[in-house]
Amino acid sequence: MSRSADEFHTAFPHGRAILQALLVTFLWSTSWVLIKVGLQDIPALTFAGLRYALAFLCLLPLLLRSSRWKAVRGLPRRRWAELVLLGLLFYAVTQGAIFVSLAYMPAVAVSLLWNLTTITVALLGILVLAEPLAVLQWGGVALNLVGVLVYFWPAALPSTQVVGLVVAAVGVLANAASSILGRGVNRRGDLDPLVVTVVSMGVGACALLATGLFAQGLPPLRMMDWAIIGWLAVVNTAFAFTLWNHTLRTLTAVESSIINGTMLVQIPILAWVFLGENLSWQQVMGLVLAGLGTVVVQVRRSQGAGRSGD
Repeated sequence: MSRSADEFHTAFPHGRAILQALLVTFLWSTSWVLIKVGLQDIPALTFAGLRYALAFLCLLPLLLRSSRWKAVRGLPRRRWAELVLLGLLFYAVTQGAIFVSLAYMPAVAVSLLWNLTTITVALLGILVLAEPLAVLQWGGVALNLVGVLVYFWPAALPSTQVVGLVVAAVGVLANAASSILGRGVNRRGDLDPLVVTVVSMGVGACALLATGLFAQGLPPLRMMDWAIIGWLAVVNTAFAFTLWNHTLRTLTAVESSIINGTMLVQIPILAWVFLGENLSWQQVMGLVLAGLGTVVVQVRRSQGAGRSGD
């Protein structure tokens, strides 16, 4: 049995990479459920800070390898400033906003709003990176926005969910800005992606944890709470990140984008099974339309990136 598996992995590396990428998206999708469960006992910002601080500690030994550590020590001030800003945007603000918005809104609604990041990045790319959208991409933007409107129509949200909606909007903007900044940092190709990730994660996690402890404190936690924090940090962040980057060596940008888009399907199913978040047919239709729009925009953008890199 083991021999057959080894033969399969050797003969079909592309198929193995697809399965590994799907595993990563599944782990990332379960994070939304685990966060909702953990938020019953753990304050949102403290929860997020603990997760990413522990994930940073797990990845730190990889950074301390001689070649990467020399690169960190030799970073000029401008590069440090970029990585600090990236860490604050992507981890402190974006991830903090995810946890806070999940404290106020259903997981499916937050995941749908987070899908607007792709659209926001595409629009910001016109101004910041001079990357114009193709006609088909504009159609994807329109389709995505129609899907969001269909999902939330009529817009009569409880006051508590309005708070979550505002926080989510801030998080989407921060996530889009960090994507633009991250692409600019990585596009130069002078830094190992792991250096960029670990340094920015360390900065953002420290800021997020300090803010959470100061503003919300750390209540007594059960063993289950620590287990959730540990799983999210070690498996869903450190392990999943490493495995995802491994799959990028084999999969094309288009394939990775499509696989990543399956989370918009996985999260509602997991939220229905484990959180009891039921969806109406109207909401299902909104998710489908938004997902298709995101795939169109992302695939076209990835195809363009692939051509320019050849």
